[in-house]
Amino acid sequence: MDALEVCITVSVLLGYGFLWYVVSLVWAFLRIRPDVPADPDSLSWHFFVPCRDEAAVIGPTLAYLRSTFPAAVCWVVDDDSTDATCSIVAEIGRSDPGVRLVRRRLPQARTGKGDALNAAYRALCADLEPTTDHATVVVCVVDADGRPSPETLAVCAGPRLLGDPATGAAQIEVRMSNRAASRPLPGRGLITNVAAGLLARLQDIEFRCPISAMQTLRAWCRTVNLGGNGQLVRLSALDSLDDEHDGGPWGNALLEDYEIGLRLMLAGWDIAYTTSAWVDQEALWSLRTLMVQRTRWAQGSMQCLRYLPRIWRSPHFGNAGLFEVTYFMLQPWMQLVGAVVYPIPFIAFAYAAACAPEATQQFLRDGGAAMLLLYSVIAVGEFAVWGVVYRVRCETKLSRRYSLAVGLAMMAYSFLGYAIAWRAFARLVTGRTSWPKTPRNAELVRPREHADIPAGAPVSVSGAQRHGAT
Repeated sequence: MDALEVCITVSVLLGYGFLWYVVSLVWAFLRIRPDVPADPDSLSWHFFVPCRDEAAVIGPTLAYLRSTFPAAVCWVVDDDSTDATCSIVAEIGRSDPGVRLVRRRLPQARTGKGDALNAAYRALCADLEPTTDHATVVVCVVDADGRPSPETLAVCAGPRLLGDPATGAAQIEVRMSNRAASRPLPGRGLITNVAAGLLARLQDIEFRCPISAMQTLRAWCRTVNLGGNGQLVRLSALDSLDDEHDGGPWGNALLEDYEIGLRLMLAGWDIAYTTSAWVDQEALWSLRTLMVQRTRWAQGSMQCLRYLPRIWRSPHFGNAGLFEVTYFMLQPWMQLVGAVVYPIPFIAFAYAAACAPEATQQFLRDGGAAMLLLYSVIAVGEFAVWGVVYRVRCETKLSRRYSLAVGLAMMAYSFLGYAIAWRAFARLVTGRTSWPKTPRNAELVRPREHADIPAGAPVSVSGAQRHGAT
């Protein structure tokens, strides 16, 4: 009985702690105000696009970036791709000096996204004139399928973001470009397509509501962090981290974006977040692929726990910031505990109902039914609320019925976090730190449009290689 009481107590504490967190997020999210843009020509802009086997998407991405942001330079890091990624980028760069190719080869290649970004950082620094003021140079990290909104540079040059010299980095909102696909998997059955479409919509809700709200709350705590897509970092801020680590400003955790954000804050830089600009990316249609991706993210978050002692000693974090960062870092570990303690009260109740039905009925009459009902409403409501918020703030054309349905689906979607936490923990304790490549949706729908090329095959080069990049 003592063990059961402990599990019930822990379950209630975790549940109400999460409820308080959700209420805080919704409060912060509903208070978002648009940012004031500024002249982007006050800064120079460079896109870093790390690629590993991205032949399915890299061509259209470069076409979009060059047409939408013609003054910016695109640095594509080919991480020893086995498909036609390198030849596609080289061909584009032959006629467009604004596209630079940075090639990495095994055994130095495929050691993590952080290392790939560091290669682009070194190529950029080597390419700049010695008299260049690095405080006026901004690096924007974009995935190979990323589409930053056209106003991104103007918004991020604004006074609350990189227009403030104390701001070392900014993160823009992430949206799913295929969130409204009616038939995402042609040739597959109706149920498969409905499930894939729902999964894409849930990812859009996740990024545009709870994650965006989390970043807004972090802005109040001065602990905004960076994502792997749509992060903009001042070159002088990267330089301050490079002085600390010879390998480059980006670390090698599996969650390199969160890690560099922590390191920037430890170095005294402010980080801003905005929803006035965003980056579109593909949502995943495969649950299996999603699990692999999120396991890597959870494991990377667990790896970043080593920064917590430094954060607690740092003068750059206030009390609210310390609490927020600590809570976020402990979330995967709390999910490990929650996966064990949450089911126990329900199992015990079912066992008691079977063995002592009269006592169970008396418990329900004495207020137990009301308590269980309240607990259930809270448990469901703290997830379902995001469907309503999503319709009010993001997709106003959705019906109320649909927004309620996807809000309820968010609860089932959140349960994946418990399985993901245990998968990440298993990888951590067994020492597996490989960086699994997330396949593109195009690879699930049709064969690759470009023939694979063997590693080391000769290709035409341009851009960065003309400027001495390797």
